[in-house]
Amino acid sequence: MARTFNVPTFYRSPIISRVKEARRIMDPRKKDLSPSILDFGPIRFKIARHFGFCYGVENAIEIAYRAIDENPGARIFLLSEMIHNPHVNEDLQRRGVRFLRTTSGKQLIPFDVLVPEDIVIIPAFGASLEIQAQLEARGVDARSYNTTCPFVEKVWKRSEQIGSQDYTLVLHGKRYHEETRATFSHARQAAPVVVIRDMDEARDLARVARGEADREYFFARFADRYSEGFDPDVHLTRIGVVNQTTMLATETQAIADLMREAMVARFGSENIDAHFADTSDTLCYATNENQGATIALIQDGGDVGIVVGGYNSSNTSHLVELCGKRMPTYFVSSADELEDLDRINHYDIHQHARVSTLRWFPKRDVVDVVLTAGASCPDALLDEVVRVLTRWVPGCRSVEEAMAPFTAMELAA
Repeated sequence: MARTFNVPTFYRSPIISRVKEARRIMDPRKKDLSPSILDFGPIRFKIARHFGFCYGVENAIEIAYRAIDENPGARIFLLSEMIHNPHVNEDLQRRGVRFLRTTSGKQLIPFDVLVPEDIVIIPAFGASLEIQAQLEARGVDARSYNTTCPFVEKVWKRSEQIGSQDYTLVLHGKRYHEETRATFSHARQAAPVVVIRDMDEARDLARVARGEADREYFFARFADRYSEGFDPDVHLTRIGVVNQTTMLATETQAIADLMREAMVARFGSENIDAHFADTSDTLCYATNENQGATIALIQDGGDVGIVVGGYNSSNTSHLVELCGKRMPTYFVSSADELEDLDRINHYDIHQHARVSTLRWFPKRDVVDVVLTAGASCPDALLDEVVRVLTRWVPGCRSVEEAMAPFTAMELAA
């Protein structure tokens, strides 16, 4: 049986959480990726089969709230945002938790104010070895409430394993994302590391690996993205690809395939096992599930897409990217961003800015709204989107009527 977590009930919801549970009951092996349909008549919500809190996020939330409950009166700090959702982080701050650093690494509270009696929570993204050493030097216990995602730790362990076999690590991620900074720190203890963000950078790295571009090109193209002492002439002859777990899994696999082809071109297919390590087992299952469900969701079609999540959430931005290729898609942090059926405030992932769009809601007799969320988004936030839109669109059925198929699934169990 899958583990269940003690997550505060106010993050659950009477609509979305019940839809997800009904689908789980009917499809426990998660074989059916078709969307769930909440039919309100003039508006139909097509809801992704998988989305919202993943194993790592629920684990982190459980540990953080347990730290608060078990330490009344103590000073409690988070190294940085526990997950990339402002609603979760703001609730922790209201309960007295203070952040030591921003997500970009800017120090908010100096480490030298910490004393051994303080509680420091490590976020789900993990922490670099350098930061762990600074906390330990001050006598702070950063292990008791370490919320590092187990799948991030799996990447670290696999990196150490293949590094011990003299492979270089190609890390697919955003260089200054918290998780990538932590993975880079851990991985470089075992192997040379270079970080690449996308397929364009992978193609350029493959050129160096094949010998088509020289070392000077490498150092200019990948400045500040390789570990100390990196020698492309030596370190790009045996490689393995790992990723920041929130990156598009399909892109990570494509990068791995490209780098494998570069090794085949240089050393021959008969020698590939000596030059390329298979690391496909490090891809995060939750990221795969969410992205696979989103692809199935958009293939089913829709008039407009709404993706809910924190604007600094990497995995959420990838879902927006996928939906945006097929339909007008709006990335919102909550239903508060929906002003009315004519104006919506949302985050533009290309401009990296919050913008407003007019005449966003289609004027049709029946509108299909594609709805999903990132892995750090509480179900309750999607409930609000459903309730707001059905309140604004005339003639909508009641929640009870729309939920009838899912109620029947629950009763059938």
